[in-house]
Amino acid sequence: MKQYIVDAFTDEIFHGNPAAVCILDKWVSEKLMTDITAENNLSETAFAVKTGGRYSLRWFTPGGEIDLCGHATLAAAFVITSFYEKDAVQVAFDTLSGTLTVARKGELYEMDFPAYSLRPVPVTAEMTEAIGAAPREAYMGRDLLCVFDDAEVVKSLNPNQQKLLALDGLLLHATAAGEDFDCVSRSFAPKCGVAEDPVCGSGHCHIAPYWASRLGKSELAAYQASRRGGALYCRMEGERVKLAGKAVLYSCAELNVREN
Repeated sequence: MKQYIVDAFTDEIFHGNPAAVCILDKWVSEKLMTDITAENNLSETAFAVKTGGRYSLRWFTPGGEIDLCGHATLAAAFVITSFYEKDAVQVAFDTLSGTLTVARKGELYEMDFPAYSLRPVPVTAEMTEAIGAAPREAYMGRDLLCVFDDAEVVKSLNPNQQKLLALDGLLLHATAAGEDFDCVSRSFAPKCGVAEDPVCGSGHCHIAPYWASRLGKSELAAYQASRRGGALYCRMEGERVKLAGKAVLYSCAELNVREN
């Protein structure tokens, strides 16, 4: 089995969010996909099988399968258009979140994703204690979105991972308005076995709708302020959000694995 590791939402290796991608002739067992993901120990490993003119795509974190992942989708599209279908300008994926398309636009890969509906929730003492700072507002979609007044607070957060497990939502996203970018954020995912997701595409299906509404604009430049860092270019289109970013190949390898 061939595996590629791609740094997504960046054009420099050792930055952005690394994802492993395996393009398969046919599906292997869920146990093998889980074992490969655990061995990689990245926030995401993507597995894709071509069916007709499109691909079926599944995403696994060290904590199990997930229903939506941005950076691994971008990485999968990068691998397919770089090594398998070099003339393709768009790739369609069948996923647990429906059909997702990725269009190649110069150096950018633009993904068409669902935007999460956000409902306001109270800021609790448990949130503040787990995060280590008190958010101004909090919202719930699939994930918990916490809004802060100061980007420097977001950049300096060191949340209590054990206490994050007790909060509602799959991931926690902390965000604030930016200066060079419209917004900055960080994403934490201990429920997925990931302390911090370096650049979270599905998180921006929460973050982009919030800031688009707050700033009164449909196009946003977003920065994920993790240690690795990464940039996303977001555009709201009704209940969909377009997420665009760059990608760069870190490695390709042959995996010495087989079904038992």
